[in-house]
Amino acid sequence: MLICPQCKFENPNSNKFCQSCGTSLAHQVCPECGVDVAINAQHCHKCGAECGTIWWAMITQVTSAVSAIEETGELTPNSENPVVGITDTSPFLKLALDSYLDSQQRYRLLESLPNPEIIAANKSLTMRVLDCQPYQVSLIEASLGHETKIATQTIPDLAKAYLELQVEMHPAIPKIHDAWQQDDLQVVLLEDRSNLPMLVDVWQQDTITMLEILYWFYQMTQLWELLEKVGCRQSLLELSNLRVDEDQVLVLQRLYIEPSALIPQPCPQDEEQALSIKSLGQVWRNLCKQSQRTQFGFVVQMLDDLESGKINTLEQLRSLWQTQLSLLEAESTPEKSPSSSTILQFSDETEDTMIRNDDIPTMVLSMQLSSLEYAGYTDVGRQRDHNEDYFGIDSKVHKLELPKNRLVTAQSVYILCDGMGGHAGGEVASALAVNTIRKYFQETWVDAELPRKESIREAVYLANQAIYELNQKEARAGIGRMGTTLVMLLLQDNQAAIAHVGDSRLYCLTRKRGLEQLTIDHEVGQREIARGVEPTIAYGRADAYQLTQALGPRNENSIHPDVEFFDINEDMLLVLVSDGLSDNDCLETNWQTHLQPLLSSSSNLEKGLQDLIDLANEHNGHDNITAILVRVKVRPSQQGLFVN
Repeated sequence: MLICPQCKFENPNSNKFCQSCGTSLAHQVCPECGVDVAINAQHCHKCGAECGTIWWAMITQVTSAVSAIEETGELTPNSENPVVGITDTSPFLKLALDSYLDSQQRYRLLESLPNPEIIAANKSLTMRVLDCQPYQVSLIEASLGHETKIATQTIPDLAKAYLELQVEMHPAIPKIHDAWQQDDLQVVLLEDRSNLPMLVDVWQQDTITMLEILYWFYQMTQLWELLEKVGCRQSLLELSNLRVDEDQVLVLQRLYIEPSALIPQPCPQDEEQALSIKSLGQVWRNLCKQSQRTQFGFVVQMLDDLESGKINTLEQLRSLWQTQLSLLEAESTPEKSPSSSTILQFSDETEDTMIRNDDIPTMVLSMQLSSLEYAGYTDVGRQRDHNEDYFGIDSKVHKLELPKNRLVTAQSVYILCDGMGGHAGGEVASALAVNTIRKYFQETWVDAELPRKESIREAVYLANQAIYELNQKEARAGIGRMGTTLVMLLLQDNQAAIAHVGDSRLYCLTRKRGLEQLTIDHEVGQREIARGVEPTIAYGRADAYQLTQALGPRNENSIHPDVEFFDINEDMLLVLVSDGLSDNDCLETNWQTHLQPLLSSSSNLEKGLQDLIDLANEHNGHDNITAILVRVKVRPSQQGLFVN
């Protein structure tokens, strides 16, 4: 099937245009100049930008294979069991530049093969390939998307670890696109991370702080535990495999399967050769050496203790970090601010160990704002002749770049209102509410901290009063009284406040927790649930979706705005929407395709927002549609490490 890039509708493979929205399925849009380009083209014919869909292919020969591991850790041939490895380069000779990996001629090679000696010396051949049918769903994508199981006998061994880790949704693990075995070659296609800088190169940059290095240490420790489950810890021991994405997060280019994971039965090994955190310590030592940077003494001591065996568990390693970080805190004497910190999360088993051991302190990692981006848009929809939605954004972002430090501060207010009261009613109320609140904060929000709860509520009351007085002045009555919903987000660096009245919503998306709704609609159904009524009964009422609160129809005694505060301690996408987008579980159903990609700094928020509006018109379309996207990136604070 072909998945429409615009509305995600499933089309037959023979379609040239989407049956749902009419989008071309034979062309793609150049991200640089916007012209239509054939889907099987690598570069734009107008501006030359690379616009094709590129995958990173791992190609490995299937041979008769191994029964034992040599001292080097390599596998030796045995005729009893098939296993991956390169012993003969002849199957690769049919692969050449511009030839295809598959018999359907979908994946075209973009690189020439290395000479046979290089092929034979490596465990697998890797190269970039162009997807000439990018809208066609692969077997693996279809199975993952519909949560159906794939027959394991049809999947190459190299692909199974990716599939098992896919449910973790960990950003460090490359996403698998397709995998198959053809003749005596196994092929696995992954997202292309070959252009990301290597960790060892980023490590050498003068702007990288010791705190960022320690955070990479932590990420590697976390990944070690995750990869151990699938026998892929070797992935962390190859320096060229350690990459850094656009958000300075440690990621892996690919997975390396440990030789022992390929053997059906346990194989005796020299204890010194078995993988342990000592191996991880050696990688850290190599990174430190190659960076040619002066290291903190406690890092050197940590590496020595790992090598000597004084540290032999992840728990011991974490405890040492915590002790040394407390000393670092004492030397730098930063201002402690628990309200802007986050506890480093480990596995459930590790957390249980920490709970049982009162002597082990809790490492708290203070975060600071790294970047802030936003986009807002409103659309009339497909059934209305006027737009009663309105939004306002007032954002001040200040960036300070120094040789050893980068500092980003921000003070922003994002307001979205969905008006009611008909033409020249609802649209007046929503605009009046936005402008009243915006003006209030322009005049009163002068400190570098969030306004107090009382101040935020005062802004909402003022907006209500402005609309209420206009209703009174124009002698509006009953359903003719204008009003509006409100959802508002205030940001001061990485601290946030929410206020809302009505059923306009604010969602939060993170990699760890997925999509969460942060506001609760002020409507009859939710009121009944709060009183203890079963949800099915509460929403079985005819008036279940009737608003219990709105700005404007009545005086301030009738509204009780909800105001909440929270800290942003991980990368986050905040989504403010009117019910034209949130109705019928539109976001809950489509967040993985339309919101999750927007967590990455490389994605375009403006385009992502337009895709959301188009989705809402397809999925709903009965109402005005408004959304504000706010992408907040954070990183460890240079003055924020301390121990409780």
